[in-house]
Amino acid sequence: MKKIFSTLCMAFMAIAMFAQDPVITFTKTEHDFGKINEADGRVSVVFEFKNEGMAPLVLSNVRASCGCTTPTWTKEPVEPGKTGSITVTYNPNGRPGRFQKTVTITSNATEPTKKVYIKGEVIPKAAKPVNKYTIAVGELSMKSKMLDLGTIKHGEQKNGELEYANLTQASHKVELATNAAESYLINQVTLPEPKANEVGKFIFALDTKGTKLYGPVEIYAYVMVDGKKLINDTYKLTIKANVEEDFSQMTVEDKQQAPILEVADNNAGKLAAGKVHKYIFTIKNIGVNPLEVRRAYCADNRLKVKVSKPTVKSGKKGAIQVDINTKGMEPGAYSREVVIITNDYKNPVKRVKINFNVE
Repeated sequence: MKKIFSTLCMAFMAIAMFAQDPVITFTKTEHDFGKINEADGRVSVVFEFKNEGMAPLVLSNVRASCGCTTPTWTKEPVEPGKTGSITVTYNPNGRPGRFQKTVTITSNATEPTKKVYIKGEVIPKAAKPVNKYTIAVGELSMKSKMLDLGTIKHGEQKNGELEYANLTQASHKVELATNAAESYLINQVTLPEPKANEVGKFIFALDTKGTKLYGPVEIYAYVMVDGKKLINDTYKLTIKANVEEDFSQMTVEDKQQAPILEVADNNAGKLAAGKVHKYIFTIKNIGVNPLEVRRAYCADNRLKVKVSKPTVKSGKKGAIQVDINTKGMEPGAYSREVVIITNDYKNPVKRVKINFNVE
C-alpha cells in the first residue's frame, strides 16, 4: 500500500512540475493564401499563439524552410495567459506556381518544437521575352544560375537544365568549364554558337553510380564565352541535389539482417577560446550486417568532421572525430548538429547534437 501511495505521489509531483512549464498553443497552424499575383509582391499572415502554461514562454528561434519566406515574431517573454504572434511573409517574385512552406518554431515550451505552414499558388506576371533573362553572364543573359535537381536515389542519374539567351547583336561561342574531379557531373550545351536573340540550354545531370555522393551536394560549372575562362561568381553556375540511398529493393530478410546505428547526443565539455579542439564520440552497430558510414558533416564550417573507419561490424563501435575551432567564438554555451548518413535503412540520416562551452 505504501508503495502505491509513493508512486501516486511521484506521479502527482511530475504533473505539477509539468504544469509549471510554459505551454504554447496556436489559434491556427496553417494558412492558404489561395491564388496570389506575382506582380502584387509580398503577402503576409499572422499566426497568433497563447501561453497556457504557468511560466514565461520564450521563442528562441523561428526558421523558415527557404529564403523566400521571412518570419518575424514576439521577442520578449510571453507571460502565462498572454498572447504573442509570428508574422510570416512570402515573396512570390520569380516563383510562379504552387508553393508550400514550413516555419519551425523553437521555444522553452513543454513541446519545444512546433511548426506552422503556408501554401498557395502564384499567378505569374506577364513578362516580355527580353525580361525573362535578367542575369548577365558576360555577353549572355540567364533566368537563373542555380539548378536544384532535388532528391536523387544513389545509383541513378537525373537531368535538369538552365536556359541562356544571347541578347546581343553578335554571335558568340559558348562552352562550360567543370572540375575534372567531378566527373559525375554530365553537361551539355544545346546551342554552342548562338546568334543574336537565340536561346540555348545548359543541360546537367548527376550520375551517382560508382560515386561516394550522399546527402546534400553542391557543385559548380563555369560559363565560357568566346573562349574566355573566368573562374568567378559572374560566370559560376550552381548545381544542387540531395542524394539518398535506395532501400526500395530490400527484402524482408535484408531488413532483418540490416545494420542499426546507435549513437547519443554528446557533450564536449569546456573548451578554451581561440583554439582547435579534437573531440571524439562513439557510434555502435547493434544490427547484424556491417554499418557503412556514408558521410558525416556539420553545417557550421568551424566544426570539421572526420570518419577514419567508415565500416562498423555487428556489435562493434566506431569513432567520429570532430575538430572544433573556437577561434572567433564568444564565451558561452554552444550546440551544433553533426549529420551522420549510413546504410541503416530505418534511420539513414541521424542528427547528433554536440554541446560545448567556450571559456
